[in-house]
Amino acid sequence: MLDSLLSWFSVDMGIDLGTCNTLVAVRGEGIVLNEPSVVAVRKGTNRVLKLNSGEMAVGWAAKEMLGKTPGSITAIRPLKDGVISDFEITEALLSYFIRKVNGRSRLFVFAPRVVIAVPSGITAVEKQAVRQSAQRAGARLVYLVEEPVAAAIGSGLPFTEATASMIVDIGGGTTEVAIMSLADIATCESVRVAGDDLDEAIMMHMKKTYNLMIGEQTSERIKIEIGSAAPVGEEKTMEVRGRDTLSGLPRKTVVTSEEIREAVQEPVNSIVEAVTRTLERAEPELAADLVNNGIMLAGGGALLRGIDIVIQNATGLEVKIADDPLTCVARGTAAFLENLDQWKDTLESDMDV
Repeated sequence: MLDSLLSWFSVDMGIDLGTCNTLVAVRGEGIVLNEPSVVAVRKGTNRVLKLNSGEMAVGWAAKEMLGKTPGSITAIRPLKDGVISDFEITEALLSYFIRKVNGRSRLFVFAPRVVIAVPSGITAVEKQAVRQSAQRAGARLVYLVEEPVAAAIGSGLPFTEATASMIVDIGGGTTEVAIMSLADIATCESVRVAGDDLDEAIMMHMKKTYNLMIGEQTSERIKIEIGSAAPVGEEKTMEVRGRDTLSGLPRKTVVTSEEIREAVQEPVNSIVEAVTRTLERAEPELAADLVNNGIMLAGGGALLRGIDIVIQNATGLEVKIADDPLTCVARGTAAFLENLDQWKDTLESDMDV
């Protein structure tokens, strides 16, 4: 009862703590923050860089520095494959976002309750690391929800009904594949192959084929502008700039959408194989439901052109892309926030450990 009372005086929030981007949703307001999961620090320390404006170099300000920092500064992403790889920097990242959202109003004086979406395949130790980082960053209570569950709710699937719902959430560090029914996961698989691996494949292709070194941001831009998993519409070309590995000098070249499609074939195949393995483990009645209900794609990776066609051809099931797939998980955490008293017994919290 006390917890419910305190919630009237706190900004309870849901966080999609992603490898590439962190989204924050506030109860009653929806998504209020969407920034890259990047922090700039002084090299050799965990001291977060302060900008001339006095703001911390976190989020968009830090992402602009990726690959462009001088020797004294390092721009890092503290999450890898959907889990924390640097605890102190993750704490600084969460603290920045919680303070930024919490500080929008002086009416709210108590620390917030926080719902955080985590990959379904992470260990108990990794879950505890997320909880502790959020608590030290200022959360009053921390609840964990599995990403495929949050994505299913955020994409509007009938998660609580006695029918099979299948979600494929392709994030930056992990791809979550799950079949759900009656408000629980029937079978799922979490693979650490996702958007980052597509970017890495493009970087390797440019190095191997053109002797051209490119950075993460350039690789991501190639993926977004001309990348695809299957032939879709008119083929495109793009001018790419980078550093020649032989001469060491800046150089540019032109690449085609066909060669980029070939370059990302291996990670795309890994995602498709995870989908088919999950379907093979489904109970017969659930599999029968999916013939009618199909598969829903969410996450930033769902925006790769033709990925729905590739999965549809491999499974024979109808594949749909969620509305605004990038925000599905965050919208799902917001739904849990709206009904936290109803759902909190089904969520993992710091009170359970």
